[in-house]
Amino acid sequence: MAIDFSLSPELEAIRARVRTFVDDVIKPGETRIDGTGPEGAGEPLEGRERLDVLIEMRRAARAEGIWLPHMPEEWGGMGLGHVELAMVQAEAAKSYYGPWVFNCQAPDEGNMHTLLHWATDAEVAGSDPTLIQTSAYQDGDEWVINGHKWFISNAHRASFAILIARTEDDPDLPQAGNTAFLIDLPSDGWNEVRQIETMHGSTGHSEILLEDLRVHDSQMLGGRGQGHLLGQYRLGPARLAHCMRWIAQAETALDMMVSRSLDRYSHGSLLAEKQGIQWLIADSAMELYQSKLMVLHAAYKIDRGEDFRSEVSMAKHFVANSLNRIIDRSIQVHGALGYSTDTPLAHMFQQARWARFADGADEIHQLRIAQRTIAAYKDHGTTASATGSLPI
Repeated sequence: MAIDFSLSPELEAIRARVRTFVDDVIKPGETRIDGTGPEGAGEPLEGRERLDVLIEMRRAARAEGIWLPHMPEEWGGMGLGHVELAMVQAEAAKSYYGPWVFNCQAPDEGNMHTLLHWATDAEVAGSDPTLIQTSAYQDGDEWVINGHKWFISNAHRASFAILIARTEDDPDLPQAGNTAFLIDLPSDGWNEVRQIETMHGSTGHSEILLEDLRVHDSQMLGGRGQGHLLGQYRLGPARLAHCMRWIAQAETALDMMVSRSLDRYSHGSLLAEKQGIQWLIADSAMELYQSKLMVLHAAYKIDRGEDFRSEVSMAKHFVANSLNRIIDRSIQVHGALGYSTDTPLAHMFQQARWARFADGADEIHQLRIAQRTIAAYKDHGTTASATGSLPI
């Protein structure tokens, strides 16, 4: 079995265009927004001014033809496969706003895939969907939904929501108890209680109370009882897209670590000449290499239509933890400077912490990996198929 991750000259050209756009358009735009540029130092933009800069960059990306890399061309996208998408995401996420500017950010990227696959032209669970308590009962050609949900991404500013609710009381399979609905916002019965403050601020994640929310039967996504299938279809590739973006952040942190070690002179030598610092750099380089290979192989399996669940679970767990370790090491090498907000490392570290529980906590992925490894041995007398089905 030959696995070739090399890119065609056309795709190398796309990567170069994305990289140039990030350097020439997005990063200068970020300095304008943050007030760190020469034209507005110390005066961060807020409200409409901030949004205007972001929209300006989005329009420029669309005009440049580097917009919606994950969507088919007939829907205005670039039509890239997952291996190809990996290189675009890894370039885009080297800037904070990059994925948003190219319109391939989470959770929107995964939601677009969901709607493309399941939608028609018209229209307390944690990591265990069988524990969903939000319920829906049918009333004529409508469904009435009641429940309470937390940490709902972008709910404060969304124009629609994908809502999973329990519709079956006693299904043959616990996973078949849930159904997905497409909800127009605002709607009577959809109540935003608050925006929940997290480590990285007070916006972006809402607490939602659903009280007799009525939706028409035509707003059902997929079939009745297929909410779990819809979620799994969305989460597999979406988890890997997270990893693609995390690799960019990890690489940025490693670059900063090495740069700092070459610039900082302490106790008779450069930090780069000290064995303890070299170990931090070496461990980070090895983990980043592993992360890249895991993401590329999982993307390769998705593109080939193969079962990718174990590979994505492994990548999601490993890359999320590597991201935290590499940024932490970079902060250590920078010392107090890394802990301050004079570098992006502090903000990167805040963002990195949620990687270990978003789209499935570490422990859930470990559980699934172990179950599939045991099943592989029971079925085949070897664990080879649980470790990538590689020819070595």
